Amino acid sequence: MRLGARILKTGLAVVLALYLANWLNFDQPPTFAAIAAAFAIQPSLFRTFRTFSHQVQANLIGAIIGVAFVMTFGHEPFVVGVVVMLSIGIFIKLKLESAIIPTAIVTIIIIMESPSDAFLEFASQRFLFVLIGITSAFLVNLVFIPPRYEKKVYTQMESTTDTLIQWLHLLIRHDADPSTLREDLQEMRKGLDKCEELFKLYREERNYFRKKTFFQQRRVVVFRQMITASERAYTVLEGLEKRSDEYFQLPERVQTRIEEHIFQLTDYHHRILLRYNGKVSAHAPEDYISELDEGQASMTNLFVTLYEEEAFDLSQWHSFLPAISAIIEYQEELDHLDSLVENFHTHQEE
Repeated sequence: MRLGARILKTGLAVVLALYLANWLNFDQPPTFAAIAAAFAIQPSLFRTFRTFSHQVQANLIGAIIGVAFVMTFGHEPFVVGVVVMLSIGIFIKLKLESAIIPTAIVTIIIIMESPSDAFLEFASQRFLFVLIGITSAFLVNLVFIPPRYEKKVYTQMESTTDTLIQWLHLLIRHDADPSTLREDLQEMRKGLDKCEELFKLYREERNYFRKKTFFQQRRVVVFRQMITASERAYTVLEGLEKRSDEYFQLPERVQTRIEEHIFQLTDYHHRILLRYNGKVSAHAPEDYISELDEGQASMTNLFVTLYEEEAFDLSQWHSFLPAISAIIEYQEELDHLDSLVENFHTHQEE
């Protein structure tokens, strides 16, 4: 069993909350502080700051409304329900994070269920416990194991892209096992979705030095385009898999041209990633780019001429056209990525 950073941080936050609550030596058990700490852990520093602010607002609003209603209407269950509904409406109106609502509701219920005798004292202590839990989670997120998503984004993206390229090679050479490919398509979709999640977290990271901020912004643009290019590779693979029967029925000269062009594109994709890593020292030469453009023109012209051949089934031509369009879009996204990576290295060297 592997313990991730977030699991460790949750445990540390709970421990810190319990120690702080016990140190204050209140009459009540510190359970509520631990619960609040467990709910408040976030995956990035930016979300830590934002969530801390939202949680304090939501819990303060819920506590004030809860105390006011108990003092006015008592502890009846329907009163608790009304306060919960009213508070949720206010949270939504203020556009607070939906993730903080459960903690705020727990705070409301905890406070409103405090004993009638010395209600304000008990309610204040329980609210303070919740704030201790939130603050503990905030401090742990801030100090211990701060997340660094740059490497995670790139590693996830590179792994998924390598798998996509492998399957593209196998499919166009007629070597792909259909059932295994369909299973792996689902896994690759999950991998791309994971890239998106990690990219959002990376984009939220903040640098406090101007030069580093500009450098990170350029990297964000590059990562965004890397994911887009991999998405286009996935679209090509998915399109060819769905139209594999039509592909294998194309004239051999057309299949060969498509196969050669996809090999060119995947080699181009791999080269761009190596250039980003610094393993390739220079931008792709003009002859290399010209071959790609000529390959696309040759593939497109060959496919278009099939439309005029009487022996060829036009319904099959129309069915396979989206796959050709996807290949063209894939090259366009790679060209854009190539220029961004080159621009990134040019500014990095300045």
